[in-house]
Amino acid sequence: MYLPEQDTHLLNEFDIDLLRIHSLETFGTHDGPGIRMVVFVQGCQFRCLYCQNPDSIDIHGGILVTIDELVSKALKQKAYFGKVGGVTVSGGEPLLQRTKLIHLFDCLHEHGINTCLDSNGRVLDDNTKELLDRTDLLLLDVKHINQEWHKKLTSLTNTTTLKIAEHRESTGKPMWLRYVFVPGWTDQEEYLHEWARHFSDYKTIKRVEIIPFHQLGKHKWELMNMEYALTDTPSPTTEALENAKAIFSLYLDNVTIK
Repeated sequence: MYLPEQDTHLLNEFDIDLLRIHSLETFGTHDGPGIRMVVFVQGCQFRCLYCQNPDSIDIHGGILVTIDELVSKALKQKAYFGKVGGVTVSGGEPLLQRTKLIHLFDCLHEHGINTCLDSNGRVLDDNTKELLDRTDLLLLDVKHINQEWHKKLTSLTNTTTLKIAEHRESTGKPMWLRYVFVPGWTDQEEYLHEWARHFSDYKTIKRVEIIPFHQLGKHKWELMNMEYALTDTPSPTTEALENAKAIFSLYLDNVTIK
């Protein structure tokens, strides 16, 4: 199911006014501050073992919608956004369609709508940097600090993800960090310390979210006849989550369990 690089390149550049999306959520409260319209885009190169939406991986799936249609939907909800809400683009992986999102975010800003990008940090190029300039808040998923474990978990390394964090820090624009806590995979104390220490000098991190693993996406893997490697992995205990929060809080402020 791994997609060749040239295909993802086409996803970014084909028909600049059309975005390939997986789904749309109105009145979202889990993907950024305030009430938000959340656009879940289609296509991802990571193969996270705990992916909740494996049907969002294939770049040929989903549906095509126009940028104008998305802006129109956002405008209808704008009254509910208040001072801190707005539009979040999540995934899949939004950076695979970064050029199109520059256009979307420009249009949203013209109407005074806050923009948020939820990304695993897969791609860093000039278009990514241009998009991040237009991103009011970056939600960056740093899935593991150790390269070997990150690759076991996602099939790819975290090199570009960490470079995007470094770039965001250099711009002075705010970001939140996200960490999915998976027993047996992302719960090693030595790596929790290393993860938090890596970001301890950052000034732009306004919030750190620990997201407990759950089995809610398992049925989708089964429906797609895909092997689900975490069938026997339990949800984390409250004690384990609080311990992770305490470790992160040694180095970082505003750590929360989702």
